[in-house]
Amino acid sequence: MFRRFLTVVSVLALAVVGSVTAHVLAPEKAAADGCYTWGRTLQQGATGADVTQLQIRVAGWVSSGENLALDGDFGPATAAAVKRFQTGYGLPATGIADSATYSKIYGLQDDDCTPIHFDYSEFDNNCGANNYLGGKVSEATAKENIRRIMWQLEAMRHKLGDRPLNVTSGFRSVSCNEASGGSSTSLHMYGQAADLGLSNPPQCTMWNAGKTAGFEELLGPGYPGHNDHVHLGNKSTRSWSAPNC
Repeated sequence: MFRRFLTVVSVLALAVVGSVTAHVLAPEKAAADGCYTWGRTLQQGATGADVTQLQIRVAGWVSSGENLALDGDFGPATAAAVKRFQTGYGLPATGIADSATYSKIYGLQDDDCTPIHFDYSEFDNNCGANNYLGGKVSEATAKENIRRIMWQLEAMRHKLGDRPLNVTSGFRSVSCNEASGGSSTSLHMYGQAADLGLSNPPQCTMWNAGKTAGFEELLGPGYPGHNDHVHLGNKSTRSWSAPNC
């Protein structure tokens, strides 16, 4: 009896004269699937959780002073952010999230859905506690808020020529915020803020870059207590101040 074995990647076919028996092994899971995989093309008019996931990843590709809503509604603002993301990475600027757009996003994220150049551990010092506990929101909410911050910083980093950004403060518990001399209304207690320390690029460069990365709270050189770092935060009203910039 004649037998022929043929193996192609993860598919094994066994052919026997007079009958055929096929053993098919599923292909290896794509790296992107370790985090999140979109199952459809998204454009204006689309709604759903997959739109929200997209919005998180393009939140740093907005116009000056804009803060993209993570509402699961693919409107003009989301389309514009997608278009800027596409332009920023050399893709056709259609404003439609297609397979090429998703492939680029997949290449930018780790299995925990954080961007490749940032990690939760960079934002959880919390006065040495190394956690996301004790703030004004739950641990899960604080981490979700920080994940958005990370994607905004990923956009900033790319716009600045892929220059590393030095995170000096992220989430703070209420007690840590008090010990750090933070404001009683500090966004750090919600996981909605990050501080970037002295580094290259210069502080004023980072402060200005934050304007088109979705940050409504930007404090830098010349603002009391901010001569050694730039503060970036997400909130509903704009507060920008850096007199020395």
